[in-house]
Amino acid sequence: MRVMFIGANHEVTGSCTLIEACGKKILVDCGMEQGPDIYENCELPVVPGEIDAVCLTHAHIDHSGKIPNMVANGFSGKIHMTEATGKLCSIMLRDSAHIQEFEAQWRNRKAKRSGEDQYTPLYTPEDVEKTVRLFVTHNYEDTVRLFDGIKISFFDAGHLLGSSNILFEITEDGVTKTILFSGDVGNLNRPLIKNPQTPPHADYVVCESTYGDRTHGPAPDYVGQLAQVIDETLSGGGNLVIPAFAVGRTQELLYLIRVIKEKNLCPDCGNFPVYVDSPLAIEATSIYSSEVAEYFDDETVSLLEKGINPISFPNLRVAVSSEESTAINNNPEPKVIISASGMCEAGRIRHHLKHNLWRRECAVLFCGFQCEGTLGRRLIDGAAMVKLFGDNITVRARIYNLNGFSGHADRNMLLQWLREVDAKQIFINHGEDAVSTEFALTCESELNTPAIAPYSGDVYDLASGECIEKARIIRAEGKKDFATKRAKDVFDRLLSAVARLKRVAESLKGSSNKELAKFTDQINNLCDKYEK
Repeated sequence: MRVMFIGANHEVTGSCTLIEACGKKILVDCGMEQGPDIYENCELPVVPGEIDAVCLTHAHIDHSGKIPNMVANGFSGKIHMTEATGKLCSIMLRDSAHIQEFEAQWRNRKAKRSGEDQYTPLYTPEDVEKTVRLFVTHNYEDTVRLFDGIKISFFDAGHLLGSSNILFEITEDGVTKTILFSGDVGNLNRPLIKNPQTPPHADYVVCESTYGDRTHGPAPDYVGQLAQVIDETLSGGGNLVIPAFAVGRTQELLYLIRVIKEKNLCPDCGNFPVYVDSPLAIEATSIYSSEVAEYFDDETVSLLEKGINPISFPNLRVAVSSEESTAINNNPEPKVIISASGMCEAGRIRHHLKHNLWRRECAVLFCGFQCEGTLGRRLIDGAAMVKLFGDNITVRARIYNLNGFSGHADRNMLLQWLREVDAKQIFINHGEDAVSTEFALTCESELNTPAIAPYSGDVYDLASGECIEKARIIRAEGKKDFATKRAKDVFDRLLSAVARLKRVAESLKGSSNKELAKFTDQINNLCDKYEK
């Protein structure tokens, strides 16, 4: 039994870990990297068709975004998650496929003019539909027999609707070990969802470290902070632009604004309009209903029982089409604009920033973690000018950060969570380079437990706890060569097809000699055609 670290090691996004035990290969998350790469990730040591199952901690794209690419390249096993994760993930992956196709069309228009090769999207909407059909959902705390010798259980991580810590219990050659994957551990006392559940004990734990070097400070007054920024900005004739992740953060903001309007905390702004300009956020918001009430906190359940929609209020407007999105900035009325993506790296938010960053009366409010190298981080760090759609934009708008309004546990919360796990060995992932190293040292000193921040490619034997393969650490150099990546993706598909051919051949054992001879001739003819 062994664990191989592949993604989100000394980086914040792209979570992916491989467990090999009992003759099976299981991925825990398979996420897309967002923002700049710091290190080159190692490749999966097997083709996707040889992976037996995927276990998903939650729906965010940096944990789920590459699963359809696995399916496109031969993966056909089950994908295990909670029910709410299944609902959210299905719409997020469909949205991601739409973005992939849009980007491919844009790149191919440029490629046609320059004579370059055509760009192939990472996956298509058809790949996503195949992926969703592989979803298998489970309740929190249910013990699921994944394979002979391997059991899993899900525990509420308190990060996003349906988010989970996943516990593996593995028995091989008479030895039983447990390993707990934190996924993303949630902050405390957030709107809509419950606090993180007390985690189970495990021999090993893989723990995130997004805020491993800092604390959120005293319990913040989210409603008061947000009301003050809205009041100051809109009463001064400006727009308040809020970059927000479409799933999770947008719904929490709507909850807070409902409270602000209900209590009339912005009296000078009247019944101010709030625009949600993200088709994905609009679709995700429809899932936050009584159908998934078991995932909500007590206050939200109480509102639903009274017939109150906790994330709806007067003058809430939505923009689905691009025309509706454009019309928002053509309207001079002061307003709140909530749009994705949360780190400002893509999506409609970039258009809103272009229209509002240069205006002194406007403001931009950040309410979540901003990765190093992203536009969001540059704005928070005080950039005086940014480039959007080829134009230099002077930053005159006020830039705010909603203190403590994070979906992630801070340093002290993570340490308390780890104390409850009481593991014999701690692996730190999902944090910036220096932060993950620092948090591993913090764990050793504060918890008196061995802790390490592995690199992509490190492999540990779970029976002995020893590192059996050390990664070759390679820093990423600039932007990836898309032509090289595209060629590699196509070659991976070829290897997956070869693995599939082998499985088909093995399944024909016991067939008639005539059928076997025909199949053999077809393979040899194909080899003769391409053999050089």
